[in-house]
Amino acid sequence: MTNDLLFDFTVDKAAKTVFITREFDAELSLVWDAFTKAEILDQWVAPKPWTSRTKFMDFKVGGRRFYAMVSPEGQEHWAIQKYTSISPKTNFKMFNAFADKDENPQLPGSDWEYNFSEQNGTTTVNITIYNESLERMEKMIEMGFTEGFKMSMSNLENLLATLSGK
Repeated sequence: MTNDLLFDFTVDKAAKTVFITREFDAELSLVWDAFTKAEILDQWVAPKPWTSRTKFMDFKVGGRRFYAMVSPEGQEHWAIQKYTSISPKTNFKMFNAFADKDENPQLPGSDWEYNFSEQNGTTTVNITIYNESLERMEKMIEMGFTEGFKMSMSNLENLLATLSGK
């Protein structure tokens, strides 16, 4: 595992946007799968001791992922994602909203864009999260998004090292 991998996390309140750049010591196809396959996503996306549980995921344009972040006590925080654009192994976009257990979205939501590139065995993921309202972005941050996302990226780095044998 390489410790000099780039990780930049910037919150721009004026633009209601979070910008994240993260490098991984893994091939692009493996990193892509980690973001686009429920069985891999659920292994890393929740900050410990929380877990992720995907109820369903249909990774295609117009498809959706419905999942919960589950606390150690069993409390569930549901969210729904709708995939709006997919360019395999390069880019995908989705709309994300908190939801109740019956899939009713709690708007406003946020637009996420993921860009993937690989150079010399290092894959870079650029994520842009545009929030429809400053209030939603602040709620996300108050709920521990920054710390939780950083923990999730560390989980992913460890999982990728295991999966790639590094």
